[in-house]
Amino acid sequence: MKITADALLFDNDGTLVSSMESVVRCWTRWAEEYGVTEEFARVELHGRPAADIIGDLLPADRVAEARRRIDELEVEDVPGGVRLLPGTLDLLAGLPRERWAVVTSAGRALAEARLAEAGIRPGLLITADDITRGKPDPEPFLLAAGKLGADPARCVVFEDAPAGLAAARAAGMRTVALTTTTSREELDADIVVADLSAVSARAVDGGVEIVAGE
Repeated sequence: MKITADALLFDNDGTLVSSMESVVRCWTRWAEEYGVTEEFARVELHGRPAADIIGDLLPADRVAEARRRIDELEVEDVPGGVRLLPGTLDLLAGLPRERWAVVTSAGRALAEARLAEAGIRPGLLITADDITRGKPDPEPFLLAAGKLGADPARCVVFEDAPAGLAAARAAGMRTVALTTTTSREELDADIVVADLSAVSARAVDGGVEIVAGE
């Protein structure tokens, strides 16, 4: 399928890079420290801001401190805990810097550390620290589109998590889902691919043309 867009918006973990082993390792340790191991096993983790996850597990007056702790654990675990997913660098190398952004549920310090570890340097990075409502709310993607000067209806979002895809749909954006962390049956998107090696892109007048398919 061929799509012409004003801008491309990429989730990070599970889309551009994989740090899922690090995520599980750090959150498991965090849950043990806070005595919520049993409750943690029932919480949806992937694609959601840390504050929202913590809010499902701890009283409101403990969220800020607990958020600082998980941030500390995850940033410390970045070296050696991040790997590029197939197709990432080839795809990004062909994109004009002003036509794409990374939109992640991670906080800024963690997001910057993971991207730097993978050698990715976006011109625009939207993190959990920039918003008031995280995915599946559309705010993160709408903020990115606004900063890029792009019509939301002409943005394409690349996501691996149902929460992120729901956020993109709510923003009125087209979606490409990756089956890197979630089964195809659970992904509601315009296009579903295995990973970014199935996507190519080139700059055209006024935007970016992408071709996606298995």
